[in-house]
Amino acid sequence: MTATAPTDVRPDPPEAGQSDSAALAGFGYRQELHRSMGRYASFAAGFSFISVLTTVFQFFAFGFSFGGAAFFWTWPAVLVGQLLVAACFAELAARYPLSGAIYQWSTRLSTPSFGWFAGWIMVIGQVVVVAAAALALQVVLPAIWSGFQLFGGDPSPLTPSGATNAALLAVVLLALTTAVNLLDNRVMSAVNRVGVTAEIIGAVLIVVLLLTHTERGAGVTLHTGGQGGAIGALLVGSFTAAYVLIGFDSAGELSEETRSPRRTAPRTILLALISAGVLGGLLVLGGILAAPSLTDGRLATQGLSYVLTSSLGDGVGKALLIDVVIAIAVATLAIQTAGSRMLFSMARDGVLPFSSRLAKVSRRTGMPAGPALVVGAAAAALGLLNLASPEAFLAIGTTCIAMLYLAYAMVTGPMLIRRMRGEWDQDTDQPDETGRPLFSLGRWGLPINVVALVYGLFMTVNLAWPRAAVYDPSGGHWYFQWFTVLFLLVTVVLGGLWRVARAQRGHSTPKLAPAETLPEPTR
Repeated sequence: MTATAPTDVRPDPPEAGQSDSAALAGFGYRQELHRSMGRYASFAAGFSFISVLTTVFQFFAFGFSFGGAAFFWTWPAVLVGQLLVAACFAELAARYPLSGAIYQWSTRLSTPSFGWFAGWIMVIGQVVVVAAAALALQVVLPAIWSGFQLFGGDPSPLTPSGATNAALLAVVLLALTTAVNLLDNRVMSAVNRVGVTAEIIGAVLIVVLLLTHTERGAGVTLHTGGQGGAIGALLVGSFTAAYVLIGFDSAGELSEETRSPRRTAPRTILLALISAGVLGGLLVLGGILAAPSLTDGRLATQGLSYVLTSSLGDGVGKALLIDVVIAIAVATLAIQTAGSRMLFSMARDGVLPFSSRLAKVSRRTGMPAGPALVVGAAAAALGLLNLASPEAFLAIGTTCIAMLYLAYAMVTGPMLIRRMRGEWDQDTDQPDETGRPLFSLGRWGLPINVVALVYGLFMTVNLAWPRAAVYDPSGGHWYFQWFTVLFLLVTVVLGGLWRVARAQRGHSTPKLAPAETLPEPTR
């Protein structure tokens, strides 16, 4: 397959595409996805999944309502923890540049069965993330124009009218992103790059405007003022940062569509997280300092949309909110793309229901249409849970974070075991596509891996803990209080039943390239 010339970087030499295809063949796979993404497109994949404007606007009010102004400090804490995870992933992206990264990495580091469950949990989590991202439109669109509130008068996503409206807006957005995901991947990548550029410009502009319209000093961030005790409030307040700072692995998910992925993906994984982390932290700080009031209750219910329109005026504030809408749309597109690549990667190995259909790639577009349709339809169905109760909005959001954190731990855990056995660093002399050594943490790998795993497991438990004040504040909905735990349990049970049924039909486990094997790039 001939690689398409990049649009965001200078063209690679002709042998580069052959080298990438040869490396992929070393893992037992044909080059079916079109390899047309350059460095900026790879960065955009990770940054748009994180999407600071989408997620900060979506969960700022929640974090402030529990942690008060001090919830700002949960941001750098979560960022450091996620950077440790991302550093581990950067090493893996250099060694295993494959679609369906979490599934592929976990499988090659552990066993096919363990890796399958990591991929299964991750892909279900990604579907939930898509739904949560699409629901974020409700936080912004009615603040721009009241006509976007088609049901009832209260636009808050935690009210019955707001929840119903959020479901409708989400379904419309998912129809659009699914359509884009059925087009050529160059179209998808172009939309992603343009959207990310607009988001970065908008985020920087919002930060500057907020920090130049402050109402108080930074010392206010030393006071919690939220619900419950200080420690408990901050643990819940950390949900905002935890929800925002995920998805940086998307650069690895699209490795088979990226030129020179061994060199590109590790750097774009880290760059996407660092840049999003810094911008997001400044957005949170700016919102706290520029809010007209910290005590009138509006910041805890309306969040940053209230700050922008109140502090900057309706004109400027609403113009900036339009940029947030673009960010939400692009984030939904990027997350859906990542989820569809995970489905494709697992189906290609024949380990999912209807694998033969899900593994098909259009020769014309280079896109797996089946996975895109499945992810879009499943996300829309989850979004419609909002029609049942407003609590579904928060339940969906926290469930997807917990599932992704657990899937991440199912990679860093086996990776740590390999390090402790001395089975990891024997391949550090392997070159990337340019002949340089692969990205490596060196002697820092073991301590970083240990802390990354402990952090990931701690946050998984923190997110899934069935706090009534968080998941069922109005009472009477025990299933929402236990939603995350139950959803995880059902996901694992259904996956286990499928594995048992598959084994009884005599299906064998696909043979994958062993973890110790790294194919030599063709130079």
